Amino acid sequence: MCQDCKKPYYITTAIAYASGKPHIGNTYEIVLADSIARYKRAQGYDVFFQTGTDEHGQKIEEKAAAAGVTPKEFVDNAAAEIKRIWDLMNTSYDKFIRTTDEDHEAQVQKIFKKLYDQGDIYKGYYEGLYCTPCESFFTESQLVDGKCPDCGREVKPAKEEAYFFRMSKYAQRLIDYINEHPEFIQPVSRKNEMMNNFLLPGLQDLCVSRTTFSWGIPVTFDPKHVTYVWLDALTNYITGIGYDCDGNSTEQFAKLWPADLHLIGKDIIRFHTIYWPIFLMALDVPLPKQVFGHPWLLQGDGKMSKSKGNVLYADTLADFFGVDAVRYFVLHEMPFDNDGVISWELMVERMNSDLANILGNLVNRTISMTNKYFGGVVADKGAAEPVDEDLMAVVLEQVKKADAKMEQLRVADAMTEIFGIFRRCNKYIDETTPWTLAKDEEKKDRLSTVLYNLTEAITIGASLLESFMPETSAKILAQLNTEKRALSQMDTFGLYPSGNQVTDKPEILFARMDIKEVLEKVEAMQAAEAVPAASQEEAEEEGIDLEPKAEITYDDFAKLQFQVGQIIKCEAVPKSKKLLCSQVKIGSQTRQIISGIKAHYTPEEMVGKKVMVVTNLKPAKLAGMLSEGMILCAEDAEGNLALMTPEKEMPAGAEIC
Repeated sequence: MCQDCKKPYYITTAIAYASGKPHIGNTYEIVLADSIARYKRAQGYDVFFQTGTDEHGQKIEEKAAAAGVTPKEFVDNAAAEIKRIWDLMNTSYDKFIRTTDEDHEAQVQKIFKKLYDQGDIYKGYYEGLYCTPCESFFTESQLVDGKCPDCGREVKPAKEEAYFFRMSKYAQRLIDYINEHPEFIQPVSRKNEMMNNFLLPGLQDLCVSRTTFSWGIPVTFDPKHVTYVWLDALTNYITGIGYDCDGNSTEQFAKLWPADLHLIGKDIIRFHTIYWPIFLMALDVPLPKQVFGHPWLLQGDGKMSKSKGNVLYADTLADFFGVDAVRYFVLHEMPFDNDGVISWELMVERMNSDLANILGNLVNRTISMTNKYFGGVVADKGAAEPVDEDLMAVVLEQVKKADAKMEQLRVADAMTEIFGIFRRCNKYIDETTPWTLAKDEEKKDRLSTVLYNLTEAITIGASLLESFMPETSAKILAQLNTEKRALSQMDTFGLYPSGNQVTDKPEILFARMDIKEVLEKVEAMQAAEAVPAASQEEAEEEGIDLEPKAEITYDDFAKLQFQVGQIIKCEAVPKSKKLLCSQVKIGSQTRQIISGIKAHYTPEEMVGKKVMVVTNLKPAKLAGMLSEGMILCAEDAEGNLALMTPEKEMPAGAEIC
């Protein structure tokens, strides 16, 4: 099908808040969106998949100040880390938008001015209870146990001049729209929550500017005000595809809007199904076709948080299990409208049962038997028996079931249907016993037909699997020496070319894991990365308590030599995710020092800095490179690092005493 003939499909995720590294619960959303985007492409849609980062606000301004960097430097680093995780998880987004992009900021300013000029925004005065992490004001009645209803943190009284949006002006219009478009908010439970808890009781006007911090998009006609985060963040869905409120929107915007699907977490459903559609109504822009509020991925004892010490990260899990296994876990373990749970024990169980046994062993056995009995040649000899018809019927039926589940965005259920193909194949092996057929020369054609049917069924299953586990799908199809089967061709069984030859060296797709060994590694990892149980807010107010080391004498301490060093050159260490190689001037000498700070500083940022160096450490090799000292850093409760630098100007080589 020609590209211009394809029907467009525009899907977005919520943009990730650039305040730190996303945990696996955050990462779930981008993987979920990717699976839907890939499946829509397989259905023949011209998909545009947008994600990105939300980079303004008080919380980021405070974090940047604490880290000793500018807010822009802070969000540049955070956005790079978020993008790294999204890329690691093999997500096929078409655009990564940042709310610090110049074109986005310019449009936000124009939108604010337009809404003000038409009377939808007015200046007022705000006094209420404010949650800094959520950047939201609440009334006393909205609090839960005296705390923020969204995140459960403390709120503080706040009072400031602000601009407000007249929400009540559009409330009834939105109520009517939701009633007339039952598909707009999904699942239905989210729709009922928004109607009963917010819309029907009556909407308060929304604060859309702030003056107590400066890290935001300035209001052009009143620059002491910066645009409130939700009016800034939500508009990314239209600015990212070329919307212009002066009427000069791009062809891309005309093609893609209204969005087919906004995929978001259930905790921000209010902003996307009340504030966002009302903003669009005020701009006279059509509403998105559907907003889907997915549930949370919980880690055993509840919602993931650094203060609980139960945070799991995608790159950590990928190191243990591999990227596709992690994709399988997070997609398969999430119900449609209830929270899902992820744990090390469950991941090992799924690895061993679903991935290693049901799928990996099936592919390996089929290819190995084909090599053993027929030199790798797969041929349909037409020696059919009734059991074959059942296999074929089940495989083709599972395709239809998976397709129907994906139409409802029931991704976990769709994956279960796909694995139903692999389960049926394993049962088919037990029913036909190829090893028994191989003992009878007269059964050779029957054996060949059985292996052909298995190869064909696996081809269909692996092709369907591409949307969810793309690398695994590609590996299976490569070993079967075939191409991905088009979804439109999956109503027919028997398209695998008879006489084709599979690989003679089948690869183990997933290795079984020992739960005891995994938990021992996890325990060691957690011990090495342990952080205080205090929340970030508590850490800022009360400091960080460390486990005391054994006391040393003054003579022991005097053995260490500390000097000021100036970094004159810095490069990333090849093939290392963590290490930077710095050339450090210390007096008249230049030393090479390897440091594990790549996640916190770019090589460009390092050059020119004066740092604290331990200069009498015995040289050691790190990643095959010689390190002649140690650059000292401070580390906070979240693992963020800051170089130790002299308060006043000091020459390179000055002794630190």
